[in-house]
Amino acid sequence: MTEPSGGNLYHRVLLKVSGEALMGDGEYGLDPKTVNAIAADVRDVFASGVQVCLVIGGGNIFRGIAAAARGMDRAQGDYAGMLATVINALSMQNALEHAGVPTRVMSAIQMSSVAEPYIRRRASRHMEKGRLVIFAAGTGNPFFTTDTAAALRAAEMDCDALLKGTQVDGVYSADPRKDPNARRYQELTYLDVLANDLNVMDASAISLARENKLPIIVFNIHAQGAFAKVMRGEGPFTRIVEAQ
Repeated sequence: MTEPSGGNLYHRVLLKVSGEALMGDGEYGLDPKTVNAIAADVRDVFASGVQVCLVIGGGNIFRGIAAAARGMDRAQGDYAGMLATVINALSMQNALEHAGVPTRVMSAIQMSSVAEPYIRRRASRHMEKGRLVIFAAGTGNPFFTTDTAAALRAAEMDCDALLKGTQVDGVYSADPRKDPNARRYQELTYLDVLANDLNVMDASAISLARENKLPIIVFNIHAQGAFAKVMRGEGPFTRIVEAQ
């Protein structure tokens, strides 16, 4: 792997975006303005020489665990949620390509009419050839979240860091939108997150990142230019790493 360029700290990263982040001010579905804004930020990072891959959640359309709480079979609900992530991936692909970024969507569930099947070596080759890869359909298995899929794909792609784009600028002791006294952490360990049950990513994703020594960086995906700043080590964010 080559050294980072353009003042960036990382050469290859995976960005995890929740489905809810694509809703904008709406309560359901996709907001084109929000999708285009995120695509523009991703384009700027990509143009600076960073190899980027994405995992996008599906909670803006369908959440398997919520459907299970209403009586739907959990596995069936999770498969429906995987299809929702494909819709989001195709929408983001469209926005990125309009922004001039060559993009490939790779799905963990076979659907050759709209996406390539996920093959690790092919995905890595796409990135080496200067294409951005969007991983859709989670891990392809029920009972695993897209957070876990993000940690898995980041490890498989030998990424330097896993970035979690959220609605706030890092990890807080409580929800800062509800608690004005909530404190933002600048750096945490994986065990801090697990022991304090901090709502960042699920435990399997954190454990997988820890096993692979994969730093997790949490930042506000809606702050224009924040992705590029994080790549340079600037701006507010929380870094999750192994204890020194």
